[in-house]
Amino acid sequence: MTHPYTDTRTNLIGLTRDELVAKLAEIGEKPFRAKQIWHWLYHQGVTDIAAMSSLSKTLHAKMEQHFYIGRLEVARHLTSEDGSQKWLFRLEDGSEVETVLIPDEGRGALCISSQVGCSLNCDFCNTGTQNIVRNLTPAEIIGQLLAARDSQGEWPSGVDGRLLTNIVMMGMGEPLMNFDNVKKALLIIKDGEGIAISKRRITLSTSGVVPMMARCGDEIEVDLAVSLHAARDELRDVLVPINKKYPLDQLLTACAAYPGARNARRITMEYVMIKDVNDSPDDARLLAKLMHQYQIPAKFNLIPFNPWPGTRYETSSNNAVHRFSRILNDLGYSAPIRQPRGRDIMAACGQLKSDSENLKLKALAAKRAKPDPAPLPV
Repeated sequence: MTHPYTDTRTNLIGLTRDELVAKLAEIGEKPFRAKQIWHWLYHQGVTDIAAMSSLSKTLHAKMEQHFYIGRLEVARHLTSEDGSQKWLFRLEDGSEVETVLIPDEGRGALCISSQVGCSLNCDFCNTGTQNIVRNLTPAEIIGQLLAARDSQGEWPSGVDGRLLTNIVMMGMGEPLMNFDNVKKALLIIKDGEGIAISKRRITLSTSGVVPMMARCGDEIEVDLAVSLHAARDELRDVLVPINKKYPLDQLLTACAAYPGARNARRITMEYVMIKDVNDSPDDARLLAKLMHQYQIPAKFNLIPFNPWPGTRYETSSNNAVHRFSRILNDLGYSAPIRQPRGRDIMAACGQLKSDSENLKLKALAAKRAKPDPAPLPV
């Protein structure tokens, strides 16, 4: 088989149903074939066209001339002592992205990336130190989920006891800056005849791309999480620089208007707890005041900062985090503390890719430092 890096055929993964119908029509196949192939790709999870047993061998041969089933290359796969897993995937152009699976009492959330690198430069985020390279394609976004399911043996889609139950668009990159590809991927992931993950089990996290938030609610119909991290513009300008373009007033107004948001489907406010930066009792009280002022059906997710090499920030003390949570609870807001997970496998966003890049640089430096071989005797 042709290596996918140089494969000129069409990847079946990432095509919508209509696109699949159109591609099959180009090789003289009827529309009903698309439904059969969809089932094999997304319900059964096959990785080989020849495994589609309801299709004839003649059709297998014809399809293999024009199509392939893409799977991401696993560059590294690490499992933490706490059960968390992290993949570093190598894409067809050699770029790398990360995906994390966080298990929790019979369920698990897969944290999926939307871009190679990130352009937002959030001051506390390791990915923010990596330049934006490009948007991921729908196939590359879906491919992270397919590879994780392959790894866990969770095919076909309807099997009971799956660990991978929830999707969080909260990996590398800003999903709303890759809106069209993220939308296409999530609509395929939600499709009831394929992967079939319910919209209520999918959360999209944004740092505050305000103009795209309403479209997210209307067109993708998934739950929303906001990387808030500060209750004051002057601090959020530093921690989340997109705040300079879309300050808190605009962001919180968009949250209040988010389609589908209500008490039963509250917006999650992600809040990384950073020592002596955003973890004071006054910060907690101001957060609650803002949610009340803008009438946002909100809940908080308090995340102890996960240090990475080179950061200037430290994790808030255990006492500070619990005090912060109690204040929000007393003011009527759910504010669970996310337990640190996967620190032994560099599970914080961007850490594994940074480590991979550092290893490459060290290898290159060692190669350059190696003396030239002695000349052969004459």
